[in-house]
Amino acid sequence: MRAKAESMDDERQKDKQQDGLIAADLKLDSVPFAQPPALGLSSKLLLLTILFVMISEILIFVPSISKFRVDWLTRKLELAEVAALIYTRSSSDLMDAELESELLERLDVQTLALRTEGQRRLLAMVDMPGQIERDDDIRAMTPGESILAAFDTLMFGEGRTIRVTDQTRENGGIIELVFDETPLRQAMLSFSVNILLLSLVISVITAGLVYLSLRALLVRPIVRLMRNMANFTSNPEDANAVMQPSGRKDEIGMTEAQLSNMEMILAKTLQKQRRLADLGLAVSKINHDLRNILASAQLFSDRLSMLEDPTVQRVVPKIMGALDRAVDYSSAVMSYGKAQEAPPEKRLLTLHQVCDEVADFLDLNENCRVEYLNHVPETFEVYADPGQLFRVLMNLCRNAVQVMQNDVEGAVVCRLELSARKAGNEAVIEVSDTGPGVPEIARETLFKPFQGSVRKGGTGLGLAISAEIVRAHGGTIRLLDRSPGAHFEIRLPEGTKPGLTTGKGAGTDRLRTPDTETS
Repeated sequence: MRAKAESMDDERQKDKQQDGLIAADLKLDSVPFAQPPALGLSSKLLLLTILFVMISEILIFVPSISKFRVDWLTRKLELAEVAALIYTRSSSDLMDAELESELLERLDVQTLALRTEGQRRLLAMVDMPGQIERDDDIRAMTPGESILAAFDTLMFGEGRTIRVTDQTRENGGIIELVFDETPLRQAMLSFSVNILLLSLVISVITAGLVYLSLRALLVRPIVRLMRNMANFTSNPEDANAVMQPSGRKDEIGMTEAQLSNMEMILAKTLQKQRRLADLGLAVSKINHDLRNILASAQLFSDRLSMLEDPTVQRVVPKIMGALDRAVDYSSAVMSYGKAQEAPPEKRLLTLHQVCDEVADFLDLNENCRVEYLNHVPETFEVYADPGQLFRVLMNLCRNAVQVMQNDVEGAVVCRLELSARKAGNEAVIEVSDTGPGVPEIARETLFKPFQGSVRKGGTGLGLAISAEIVRAHGGTIRLLDRSPGAHFEIRLPEGTKPGLTTGKGAGTDRLRTPDTETS
């Protein structure tokens, strides 16, 4: 016992280091609010809108310039057809030279000819017509050919002579013109410039309207969300930092509502965790001083054991056992603050004996109204850590006893039963009582620390520790949907390992660490 008391000095030093770390676990790194870059979302939306409008205008420009060329040629051909019709209906076979020159000048062509019934008749011609470099038949041109012809004129039409033919509106004849393509190219260039300027104006107006709309509908709300998240991160416990929804009914409004709900839940969780951290810090300080008191009590008990008085010799072992359990329990309280319980050291146990030892620690004397029934077969064996399995059963049974003892009705049956059976490759242990059962509101958080308490004054650690121990064994623990009372089922996998110790001596010494934290 002296060695155990001396080993507590090293643990005290570790406790002092842990005291300074408990509260620091919940700190959040403050993230400063980052200002939007110069080329932010709004600027990108503006540029993209202008780009997309220009692309749309280009797609519109291609058929438009083609149609402009066809319309320009068609108008020229129509004027030539009228002039040819007037000439063919005149009584003179020859056109006056002055009239011919004026006609060619007005039409801005080099030759004017009319073909009817397979005969070509030259109506007017300049003295030196140019060499024909392109021949277009308006009747036979497809839309694709018209587009190619339009771009060909834009690129190569300067000073080029072309011939254009089309069918006349009367007599089924064909009108034929030869002229310089330069005026057509200049008209098409002017049309293109006008389209470009109009497209720019439309793009700027459209982009401005889209920019203002998106900035009001999206960018500003997003910036507001970003600022709120930065403010909340810097001080999550401030109630004023929680997002206040604007009441919008669209996706932004839904996002604001969800963010507000998340921040409220997170703020409450952080407050709860901080309170738990403060509680842990206080418990660690109390635990530190409690170990000093227990160490002194152990030394006094050690001295009492040297007395030869029969009463002292009968009582001192019990006092020493109780002190050992108190020391181990003090260590177990702080061990819950670690990442997890110690890995189980599994051995093959006689479950019936473990259940009997649980009854001894429950102190069910003749004045206790609770009837304890151990229905586990005496030969039933489980593969588990003796101390940890004892803690699990002790927590469940003590909870049941405390709940049933609080019932003042004398006629109420208070019975606690333990049973076990095999189910495939699992050992199934059931702990049942005839108490009031577990309230429905407590079922969801039953195995969560500090949340699963089902009685007034409980901390909720007992069931949480029990669940953690069972999971470490590879098993499961659950509350059965059965009434009356509460019925817990523990399932542990079977294990086979050579050289296992069985029988009544299996792990008896380790049963002195009962974590009897009740819920």
